[in-house]
Amino acid sequence: MKVFKFGGASVNSAERIQNVGQIMNNWAGEQIVVIVSAMGKTTNALEKVVDAFYAGHKEEALRLFELIKQQHLTTAKQVLVTHYLPCEKQLRDFFTEVEWLLHDKPVRDYDYYYDQVVCAGELFSTAILSAYLKEAGIKNQWLDIRDIFRTDDDFRDASIDWAITKQKITDIVLPELNETKIILTQGFIGATDENESTTLGREGSDYTAAVFANMLDAENLTIWKDVESVMNADPKQFADAISIPELSYNEVIEMAYYGAQVIHPKTIKPLQNKGIPLFVKCFLNPALPGTVIQNKAVHHLPPIIVLKEKQVMLEMSSKDFSFIGEHHIGHLYTLFEKLHIKPNLTQNGAISFNCVLDDRPERIEKLALEASQFLDVQVVKGLSLLTIRHFTKQIFDKLTEGKTILLRQQTPETIQLLLQ
Repeated sequence: MKVFKFGGASVNSAERIQNVGQIMNNWAGEQIVVIVSAMGKTTNALEKVVDAFYAGHKEEALRLFELIKQQHLTTAKQVLVTHYLPCEKQLRDFFTEVEWLLHDKPVRDYDYYYDQVVCAGELFSTAILSAYLKEAGIKNQWLDIRDIFRTDDDFRDASIDWAITKQKITDIVLPELNETKIILTQGFIGATDENESTTLGREGSDYTAAVFANMLDAENLTIWKDVESVMNADPKQFADAISIPELSYNEVIEMAYYGAQVIHPKTIKPLQNKGIPLFVKCFLNPALPGTVIQNKAVHHLPPIIVLKEKQVMLEMSSKDFSFIGEHHIGHLYTLFEKLHIKPNLTQNGAISFNCVLDDRPERIEKLALEASQFLDVQVVKGLSLLTIRHFTKQIFDKLTEGKTILLRQQTPETIQLLLQ
């Protein structure tokens, strides 16, 4: 039994949906749970609907949602003939679910409404893909993940109740899998015990797939992307980026920690717990080998480069030349938590503390203002944070040429540099 996860880019057009059908044909007869994200930019579009609704602009919210509806109905018409009408009915049921909420007035927190609306993107995409696969002769069973994944009510970052979810997978998913072979369902979303939709936070669809793989003891998990594999750098930033054929779980977690756009650590953990290999493959060219991530040390890796632009450094020092101690540091980390700030790098000196952050002006302004009550604060913007794992002198010299190094931190494996 395998688990496949298709991201939004793999289903964002009629041609891409048909491509998924071709991929699925390569595994005819196998038991596969298929997890699918919302199409393309649908999540962003639905977020704008929520923003308008919560701001009290009901008509604008309904207008924006109408555009999303028409886009999905058009896509369905492009890929479906005999299965169009039942798919349209299913889509309109989901449309009604959202519109019923949009005609009301917000009386709860923003995050609650975010989850009730944004979850629809995955429902739309999977309804269309399931119908297309059936029309292409690929038998499958569509399931609403909200009937399976039980979560708490921490909207936008819900936690899964593993015991209840495991039981529902046993009671609902396994019988359908044995009957139909292919189960198609949504990533990123779940529901509370009061049937309120929830979302699972960053990289929630990958995490959904990993939870299924864990609970079903899958042979492996494949995440289908629009890149040929995991690369040693972002090819949009570094034209000479190269593919990495094999990585360990721990290496991927390290890469993610430093900001690489790879697999989120919370996706790795359910796989690591049971030693389930993760394949990252290209849906545009399934014949490419991709990358395998597993519980096996990999030696002689190339330098792995993570470059974060638009960084800000807060230089903080004591007002009276006393040492920066636990009291100051504790107070600062309380502010980080309060303002939902995660420093990308920190450095502590005798009378100074520097932290490097993503440039989010409102949060930085609040942090600087509050920190200035007990420390002197200087803000430096327009910086870059360069992280190199498995660095060499050659790559160090190449990437820092002509740059001013403001901060430097180094371990035997990793070097981080704040550049101006």
